[in-house]
Amino acid sequence: MTQVDFYILASNTNDSRLRFACRITEKAVQRNYHVFLNSANNADALKLDGLLWTFSQGSFIPHVVVSERLATPPTEPVLIGINSPETEDDVTNQLGENWDLMINLAPNIPGFFSRYARVAEVIDSDPIRREKGREHYRFYRDRGYELKIHNISVG
Repeated sequence: MTQVDFYILASNTNDSRLRFACRITEKAVQRNYHVFLNSANNADALKLDGLLWTFSQGSFIPHVVVSERLATPPTEPVLIGINSPETEDDVTNQLGENWDLMINLAPNIPGFFSRYARVAEVIDSDPIRREKGREHYRFYRDRGYELKIHNISVG
């Protein structure tokens, strides 16, 4: 069964949330995991795309933004998806058997989350995102998923 980790950040900026997601991604890639970053929108996907080049000095994380069906399956260990029901089937079809970690930055939980061994929900102190995080917590809890909470003081 999928393990769900909630990372609760003390900050309340979307930028710190995205940067923290990059840190999780970097650690996962070092362990040879495949990562799916489920961004909230196109702007966040493009920001993640840029951050994965620059967020850590000397580090580059191979990745691709998936907003529509790709001509060939991606070879990069990290995919950035844009939260959209229209692209959900395209994304799941392109992932093949690579279901290690999904980092959810979207306001909803994608229908394919349970295919992953782990899900990371990154929540900051923004009131709207914090309430969405509580809804996500209740969703996973009510369905019996293993939940872990990590309070992070630095974003």
